[in-house]
Amino acid sequence: MDSILAKIKESIEAPLKEMDIFVDSVTWELENNYYYLKIVLDKVNGIDLDTIVEATNIINPIVDKLDLIQEEYILDVSSKERGE
Repeated sequence: MDSILAKIKESIEAPLKEMDIFVDSVTWELENNYYYLKIVLDKVNGIDLDTIVEATNIINPIVDKLDLIQEEYILDVSSKERGE
């Protein structure tokens, strides 16, 4: 799974970089019998909800086109938590 996650991260980094967004992590997790593809993003001065939605709209078709994951999963795109 690590090589799949690395390929996903590599594939989404360039289009997100155009929005000054950095991919902090891409993980695969099982929670409450559901698989999650979790993508955590970061940006200088943080990311607002509208930017997360815009980034998700970029990420989703890329991940769908790659078609690397056979299991059903939930795509979870979020911002990096900041301890302030």
